[in-house]
Amino acid sequence: QVQPVESGGGLVQAGGSVRLSCAASGGTFEISAVGWFRQALGKEREFVGAISWPGRTIYYGDSVKGRFTISRDNAKNTVYLEMNSLNVEDTAVYYCAARSGSSAYTDQFKYEYWGQGTQVTVSS
Repeated sequence: QVQPVESGGGLVQAGGSVRLSCAASGGTFEISAVGWFRQALGKEREFVGAISWPGRTIYYGDSVKGRFTISRDNAKNTVYLEMNSLNVEDTAVYYCAARSGSSAYTDQFKYEYWGQGTQVTVSS
């Protein structure tokens, strides 16, 4: 079973930057994509971005385009989410997830393996 683990969350001032990491262990050869999702209090879980694992295709949610960047280090089985120009609306629990499918990377229901989440709080 693939087990993603998120890290790097914390408190940051508006306009600042945070880099989250998602390290995957246990059968990473099964992964076709790694996605980032977030859920703020009182809101539904939202797609942030995803990167295909064997390839290099990257997808971003509309709310983060131009501000967030996804990258990966295959040697470390780690995917990064660089978040820039943060605002209060970015405050949420950020989840890393992995899937074995080959399409619909924005659909959270297609992801089989989920991390526990890491809190990012943006202060004004």
